[in-house]
Amino acid sequence: MKLRSLLFPVLLLLGVSVQPAWGQAGIEILNVTTGPEGEQTYSVTLQILILMTLLSLLPAGLIMLTSFTRIIIVLALLRQGLGTQQTPSNQILIGLALFLTLFVMTPVFDQINVVAVQPYVQEELSAEQAVVEASGPIREFMLAQTRESDLAMFARISGRDGFESPDDVPFTLLIASFVTSELKTAFQIGFLILIPFLIIDLVVASVLMSMGMVMLSPLIISLPFKVMLFVLVDGWALIMGTLASSFFFT
Repeated sequence: MKLRSLLFPVLLLLGVSVQPAWGQAGIEILNVTTGPEGEQTYSVTLQILILMTLLSLLPAGLIMLTSFTRIIIVLALLRQGLGTQQTPSNQILIGLALFLTLFVMTPVFDQINVVAVQPYVQEELSAEQAVVEASGPIREFMLAQTRESDLAMFARISGRDGFESPDDVPFTLLIASFVTSELKTAFQIGFLILIPFLIIDLVVASVLMSMGMVMLSPLIISLPFKVMLFVLVDGWALIMGTLASSFFFT
């Protein structure tokens, strides 16, 4: 009883002291102001909340809206073809994919900085206008890498007859078509990479079979030959160059 009797006055005092602070006009947590021309201006707190929400979606955007998907799939198939198990490790492959993605997407990011980020920082554009302007370069990049057949398929599924211009394509439909095209292109490149390694595995397996060494795994013998072939042809330079050029010459 004594403890409860002591806590009640303390809570009462805290409530009395906090209540005037919330009543002050200077504290605006969530505030949207409508301008004379109909534009809406968000409070700083609300802008920070929206920014934090967008940052939580950044990994999904990195995977779905950039060249990362194609690059990481090709690198994973390359490791599978070499038969080196966990070498290079997943961290190394993801690091390579990230920096190669940055190299490929640099022109797009520079254009976004010019048309959206800098005008927004200089208060020439609102947050909504900056988002619309930033989506333009990304949309252009995605359309350049997307097959028309994939766009037509998703347009047919969604019940849309067709689009008069690329700007009429909804962003959700474009993302689905872009990811499908990227998966298809990545597996096509991976198929071409795996063919030489498959030939080496077949030759080694045939030699071991003819020698009666059926208990010896062909992977143990073929691994040094595949690594040697990959090093002699400067495989990493070829893979990186092919992946980078596949986005610029489509």
